[in-house]
Amino acid sequence: MRQVQLSELEEQVYDAVAVLESRGQVPYPDLIAEETGLTEEQLNAPLHQLTEKNLLHREDSPMAGLDFGPRFCAQQLT
Repeated sequence: MRQVQLSELEEQVYDAVAVLESRGQVPYPDLIAEETGLTEEQLNAPLHQLTEKNLLHREDSPMAGLDFGPRFCAQQLT
């Protein structure tokens, strides 16, 4: 299995997304920011990098007319 190198910040953000999902919460950027103690602006780079590394995927609101913003879901590592 290929090892993916993560910065400390990327690991913190990935772990926050996984924790939110394990609690049954939707990992919207504001909740990820709250979980990590970062601002939403500080999350932009690590969320983008984790998406590029295929560790997170972005999902837009599934309901027409109800846009709560993007959510980021952890990819299952097998």
